[in-house]
Parts: sequence; C-alpha cells; structure tokens
Amino acid sequence: MQNFKVLQYKPSHKNDWDRFTLGSNQQTFLFLRDFMDYHSDRFQDYSLMLFKDDELIALLPANKDKNTVYSHQGLTYGSLIYKSTLQNQEFIGILKTVLEHLLENGIKNLVIKELPFVFLDNQTNNPLAYLCFKLKAQLQRMDMHSTLELKFKLYNRSRKNGYKRGQKNNLIVKEVDEFKEFWNEILMPNLDNKHDVKPVHSLEEIQLLKSRFPDKIRQFNVYHNDIIVAGTTIFETKHVAHSQYISGNSDKNTLGSLDFLHHHLLEVVFADKSYFNFGISNENDGQNINEGLQYWKEGFGARSTTQGFYKIDTENYKLLENLFI
Repeated sequence: MQNFKVLQYKPSHKNDWDRFTLGSNQQTFLFLRDFMDYHSDRFQDYSLMLFKDDELIALLPANKDKNTVYSHQGLTYGSLIYKSTLQNQEFIGILKTVLEHLLENGIKNLVIKELPFVFLDNQTNNPLAYLCFKLKAQLQRMDMHSTLELKFKLYNRSRKNGYKRGQKNNLIVKEVDEFKEFWNEILMPNLDNKHDVKPVHSLEEIQLLKSRFPDKIRQFNVYHNDIIVAGTTIFETKHVAHSQYISGNSDKNTLGSLDFLHHHLLEVVFADKSYFNFGISNENDGQNINEGLQYWKEGFGARSTTQGFYKIDTENYKLLENLFI
C-alpha cells in the first residue's frame, strides 16, 4: 500500500486548502475555509491534509471533541474530499493513513458522515460505505434527504392546488439580500413554537456568510399584501439548489405560499439545475420521519436519498490491509 503524509490544517494553509477544494470531487462551498471557520469559536478544528509525494490529494474537514474526531459537526455534509481522478486503491490508503494518524495522536474514534451523491462531481466514485463495512464501523444514524431530479418533477394534486391558491391570493416572490425579515418574523417564531429550537445559523451568522458567498446563499421571500408570509434560504452549488431553511406563517396552507414559492423556484429560478434538495424530514437523530413534511416534499416529485453517519474505531485501520487479491 502506498505511503501518504498527513498534515494538520493551520490558517496559513488556507489558500492551498481552498484551491484544492474548488478542484476536488465535490461541488459544495461548505468546505471552503470562509464557510468552515465562521463558527471556529464553537468547534476545535482538527482538519487534515493528505499528501502523496508532496502533492496534496485529499482533505478531511473535521473537528475534535475529547478523544473523537468528527467530519465535521458544524457542517451538514462531511467525508473525505479528493481529486476526481483518485482511484480506489489510493482512497483506501488515504483512509487507512488517516485512521493511523488519529490513533497515534490519541484519537479513539472517527465519526464520518457521508456526502450525499448529488453534491459529488464524479457521482460514481464514492467507496466510503464499502470501507466502513470492512472497518466494522457502527452505523450511528441514517438521514433521508428528499431530493428532486428536476427533469422528473411531478406535482401531485395538493401541490397544484396550493400553487393555484397562491395565484388567486396574488402572492409575490422576491429575492432579497437581507435575512432579518424572514428570520425574525417567520423562521425563528416557527422553530420556537413547534420544536423549541433556534436556527442552526443566527441572523448575524447567515448575514456574514451571505457577505462571503453572495452568489451561493440566496433568500426568497413570499409576500401577501406587502407582508411576508413565507420564505426559504437556498444554498446553491453548480448542479444543486439545496433548501437550508423553509418556513411559512400559520396561513401557509390557506394562502398556498410554500407551494407557490417552490413552483417558482423549480420552474423559473433553478430550472437549469440537475437537482433540488429539500433536505431531511427526519427527527430524533434520524429515528423518526415527519410524515406531513415528507408528504409535502414528495408532492413535487422528490424521492429519498440516504446519508449515513459512521463511527469507526481507529484501531481497526489494519482491516484495510490486504484487501486486494
């Protein structure tokens, strides 16, 4: 098996990290340091850089908590990111090297989350699940994303009727640069009343990220008689529009606001994308599914794609030896 060198990320590596990320096997901007580091005060960064013959070939965006390294608790997605031309034998060597490095530095476990396939540029090159099987990893959690391949969108009767109600109520969709109206009047009150939680991003944080990624983070609000009634925050990548937040006021079904909004997004704004990802409908760490929310998303033609969370014992790195016969 080939030898690889591991280097722990430092801020002085930012340019090299970002340059590699932009040319890697994936297309999400969440792994750029300007995104990862916005919450550096809450997470102890433990990101790794992998080299082969002094050439950077892979990254592991990660944080550390006690004797466990996570990929990454502050990000929706995780896993190793690497060159699109990377072959399986190299991937195996890289993962083995990461586990050895962590073990040598007192880390007992690596918890690694999958990157959903829609965010991969090379969608056929993702051997992680097989290697987790070989490593006797524990599947800690499984989420289901509702993902719509846009060429197969199909509105059921409920979604069509909701859109028609939106038309009759003269709803208007606007893209805005400010998040205050949606956060304070729609999103935070809904999350507080229904789930007793707050958004993952504070208003100040989402505004900061918008300033760093003005073309990637987009806010769409719905208005009825000039009053905001619904909205969604979209994280946009090359092939995917991902709903980070979706929320409407108590009149959303009567007005048809969320149906009207998403008809506009699917038919106009993001019609040229390959996928629209509505995110998960799971609750209780993946153990349950919000039936109503799942039904609403599937009403546009979205179907389930999975994202696994695996806990790997770093001592098991030896199980990746002698795989090839």
